Amino acid sequence: MTAEIGIIRFPGSNCEWDVARALSALGASTEIIWHGADSVGDVGAVVIPGGFAHGDYLRPGAIARFSPVMRAVADFAEEGGPVLGICNGFQVLTEAGLLPGALTRNVGLRFICRTVECTVESVSSVLTGRGMRGEVLRLPINHYEGNYTCDAATLAGIEAAGQVVLRYRENPNGALHAIAGVANREGNVVGLMPHPERASDPLGVGTDGVVLFESLLVAAEEWQSAGRRSEPAEAAS
Repeated sequence: MTAEIGIIRFPGSNCEWDVARALSALGASTEIIWHGADSVGDVGAVVIPGGFAHGDYLRPGAIARFSPVMRAVADFAEEGGPVLGICNGFQVLTEAGLLPGALTRNVGLRFICRTVECTVESVSSVLTGRGMRGEVLRLPINHYEGNYTCDAATLAGIEAAGQVVLRYRENPNGALHAIAGVANREGNVVGLMPHPERASDPLGVGTDGVVLFESLLVAAEEWQSAGRRSEPAEAAS
């Protein structure tokens, strides 16, 4: 696979190189994009990795949503470009309004770091297109605020529309309906709390995350082959 993936770095990001390594192992070309950039360039997909963007002051992702690059990410997503947020990146996407709902503190107010099992609920997203519905993936989680929540109408809507892409088999953090990952209605923007980059090496916890990154790369290649490109934020205004 030859897709080019842009990985956003905020002050406090700490998983950007893990994501780059996992994607590079699958043949992708990666570029680290600083949060102050006004464009994501000619990439086929954008990944917002885990970490503690801006120290998670105020709320996780609440300050990062105002970084200049997020306008370019929003434009890219609106055009249909694949966007993935992992852990803190998921929080950023919800704060930016690119995904429904919000992430709050875990039930029990405890930081969780362990491997969990997740069921693939939908294959109609850029993250799960190469998976199988009902497939169980073992993926690490590493968060304090991973408890997915939303109002009743939003919950009913995302469930009915098939926007829940991953669900915990045993709910570790109190998330509504054990939701581990959601997509927008179009399926091109996805966020998840588990870390697929930490399950992409046989020397680690396993390789169950590979199918998710393969799905993203297929979507990125299709996007790039269609000749779609993201424009600088100023040009879109």
